[in-house]
Amino acid sequence: MDRNTTEAELFAAVRADFPATERWTYTDVSGRDILSGRVRAAIDAHLDERMYNGGDKAKMFALIERVRDKFASFINAGSDEIAYTKNISEGLNIVATALPWQVGDNVILCPELEHPNNVYPWLNLERHGLETRMVAPRDGHIPVDRIIERIDAQTRVVTVSSVTFAPGFRTEFERLGRLCRERGIFFLVDGAQSIGTLKTDVRASFIDGLSVSTQKGLLGLYGMGLLYVRREWAERMQPTYLARFGVDLGDAHEAAMGGYAYKLMPGARRFDLGNYNFLATAALEPSLDLLLEIGSERIERHLAGLAHALAQGFIDLGLPICGGAPGAHMTNIVTVGTLGNGGHDGVNDSRMNDLAAHLVDNKVKFSLRRGLLRFSFHIYNNSDDVKRILDLTRAFLRK
Repeated sequence: MDRNTTEAELFAAVRADFPATERWTYTDVSGRDILSGRVRAAIDAHLDERMYNGGDKAKMFALIERVRDKFASFINAGSDEIAYTKNISEGLNIVATALPWQVGDNVILCPELEHPNNVYPWLNLERHGLETRMVAPRDGHIPVDRIIERIDAQTRVVTVSSVTFAPGFRTEFERLGRLCRERGIFFLVDGAQSIGTLKTDVRASFIDGLSVSTQKGLLGLYGMGLLYVRREWAERMQPTYLARFGVDLGDAHEAAMGGYAYKLMPGARRFDLGNYNFLATAALEPSLDLLLEIGSERIERHLAGLAHALAQGFIDLGLPICGGAPGAHMTNIVTVGTLGNGGHDGVNDSRMNDLAAHLVDNKVKFSLRRGLLRFSFHIYNNSDDVKRILDLTRAFLRK
C-alpha cells in the first residue's frame, strides 16, 4: 500500500474488489459477508489444483500454518494458541468440555443477549453439576457490573459476546477480563460480531478464550472457525475429542502412531481434529492479508464513522435508534425499532415492516433481528451507502 494513499482512495480500491457492491447497498456483514475478487481467485486456484493435480498435501499443510500465524498476529496471540474449528459453536463447546470442572462450579452469562449457541453448552453441563448463573440485560446492554456481582469463589467461567448480534452494542469486556484474570476465572468471548470489524487484542483485553467464524467480519466462507485459548489455560485443559493432530510426535507423519503413552500438542493445537477445511483456509488467507494491511484501528475508525452517520440520520428522521445518539456503545452495527418486538428474524411493527420491504425492493441488504432492522458495515461500504439508505428512508416516510 502506497504511504501517500488517502483513506478515501484506499477504501475505494477495496470496494472495487467486491462486485456485490455494484448490485446491492450491502449492509449485512453481521448476517454474512460478501466475497471479494481476490477471495474468489484463491478459491478457484485451490479447486484447480485439486481438480487437475489432486492437490499437494505438504503445500496444504503449509497453508494451514501460514493462516494460523496470520490470524494469531491479527489478534495479538501466539500461533500455538490458535486451533481450527468448523464454527463458533464448536469452539465454545471445546472450551466448555475441556475445562477441569468440579461439582458446584458455576458459569455466568447474560442469555437474553447471547446467541443460543453460547447458552446450550453450559446448560448441557448442568447434568455434571455445573451451575449456570444468568443475569438480565440492561437497556440492551450486557451488564458487566451485574456479572461481577454474581462472581464468587466457585465461578470458573464468565462468558460474553464482544458485540451482541441484537441490538449490536459493544460489551465492556476489557474491565471484565481484567477482573477474571485477577481471580483465576476463565474469560470466554464470542467474537462473532467483532472479529474483522473492531480491533481485537486478546492480550490487552485479558481474554482467555475467543471463538470466531470466518463467514462474517473475516470475509471468508461458511464452515470454518478459529479458536484462541491462552496457552497458560490450554496447557491445563484436556480435549474431549482427541485426534492425531492433537498429539505431539514432533515431525512424524500425520498418520504415525507414537505409542499408547502420548503427549498433547502445546497450547491450543491440542484441539485440532483431523484434516482441515483447506478450501475455507485458502479463502481466508487473502482476506486476512487485506485486513492486516489496512489495520484494525483504521478499519474500526472507518466503520464507526459510517455507523454514526447512519444512526444520526435515522434519528434526524424521527426513527427509534437502539441506544439513542451515537456513542462509545456503538460499533459497525445500527439497529432501528424496538428490541424484543419480534422473533429472531422478524419485526411485529407494521411501519417498520413496510420500511424494510421498501428498502429490500430498492436493493438494500440488511437483517431483521428481534424486532429490529439491523444494518452492519464493513470495509467495502462508504458514505454513498449511508446516503442512499437515508434517502430511501426519507422518501418512504414522506409517503
